Amino acid sequence: MADMESLMRRLETVVSRLEGVAGGAGSGPAGGSPGAVSVYVEAYDELLSGPVAEYVSISQQIGGDVQTHAQMMKQAFTSQRQLLVLASSSQKPSDAALTTLLAPVSSVIQQVQAFREKNRASAFFNHLSAVSESVPALGWVAMAPKPGPYVKEMQDAAMFYTNRVLKDHKDKDKKHVDWVKAYLSIWTELQNYIKQHHTTGLSWSKTGPVASASSAAPACPAGVAPPPPGPPPPPIDLNQSPAGSDSNISRGALFASLNKGADITKGLKHVSDDQKTHKNPALKGQGGPVRSGPKPFSAPQPTAPAAVARNLPPVLELDGKKWRVENQVGAPNLLISDTELKQVVYAFKCTNSTLQVKGKINSITLDNCKKLGLVFDDVVGIVEVINCKDVKVQVMGKVPTVSINKTDGCHVYLSSTSLETEIVSAKSSEMNVLVPGEGGDYTEIPVPEQFKTVWDGKKLVTTASEIAG
Repeated sequence: MADMESLMRRLETVVSRLEGVAGGAGSGPAGGSPGAVSVYVEAYDELLSGPVAEYVSISQQIGGDVQTHAQMMKQAFTSQRQLLVLASSSQKPSDAALTTLLAPVSSVIQQVQAFREKNRASAFFNHLSAVSESVPALGWVAMAPKPGPYVKEMQDAAMFYTNRVLKDHKDKDKKHVDWVKAYLSIWTELQNYIKQHHTTGLSWSKTGPVASASSAAPACPAGVAPPPPGPPPPPIDLNQSPAGSDSNISRGALFASLNKGADITKGLKHVSDDQKTHKNPALKGQGGPVRSGPKPFSAPQPTAPAAVARNLPPVLELDGKKWRVENQVGAPNLLISDTELKQVVYAFKCTNSTLQVKGKINSITLDNCKKLGLVFDDVVGIVEVINCKDVKVQVMGKVPTVSINKTDGCHVYLSSTSLETEIVSAKSSEMNVLVPGEGGDYTEIPVPEQFKTVWDGKKLVTTASEIAG
């Protein structure tokens, strides 16, 4: 049924475009009727009525937090379409005005990421994380000269979580598999769209007025209207700092400055010899010359978010089937003993602490932890270490797999009964596996971080490079 609806939307788009051509509409607003839009806005409408609409439709079938998240994403794409309509009929504005024009999309991006942070206990956490990690791809409009590769980078950031969705639902519910395919196809098609219409950055009109915030009024599409915005997203919790909330707008402004090349130094003030303290020792006691120009720009320091993060209450509780261990700082005796096979442990943002898990459980995840020691008996599934730094994991019994991702510094202590454990790593460094020997001593073996790949005439062959020492 969803496939049929998607097909009908695409057919309506084609018919509308053919009618526009037959009616003498030009390639942009300046060359056709008042309701006409540029070619690249029409191409963006196809993206909205195709992959985006399919993703929203499947998300509605799944419901819950996934549906809420999809409504936010739909609003983000709708806001970006309004910017494209403006760019197609206006000249590029100043950096300050561009920042204002990008604000609506940036705001929704932050709301999407904040929603994930406030719903970490959600049954659809992997779905929310996949979207939250990749939604900054919508900042491609501020990226030059390579917006396409930037979108690809953001798409890759979602792959870790989409793979987990596939793993959890592959043989259980096909809707979630279709959801992954539909969502990833959005970014794939967006890359194709950028390659065709905005190869080196957002294409602004060469004629027409210079774009301004007041001219960014919502525009109705020609032929096919974008999906109407859903219910307003939940308000942002100002007491939280969403993960990965680096402003795409700030990054775009930075890239714009770098692209000036040698002109970037034109604004610097020349300092004469009589103003240099190393040539005039008397100036040292006067605190230096008084600045006559504007004060240099200084990025605001993230002191408030850091203070809020330190003040979050520590958590050690059983929430359904999940043991939540969060925001523990300097806690050397954390213990989980009353466990069952169906339960999982999720440790988040724990620092300078030690966690011991007794009994046999399903899985353990360490996320954004620093200097954390984990000791456990038996795990029937997997132990995952994600975005951590300087952690130690000790196996007392057995575990099939230990997965290490985006982690700097991880020591895995194996027991004599867990020597067949598989260590899977990606984007990590300073990893060591310690194997028990006679007398209880451990032998430390580094995990390769560097690889060599050669073509043998038929296929690529990859081997680990030798590690000195």
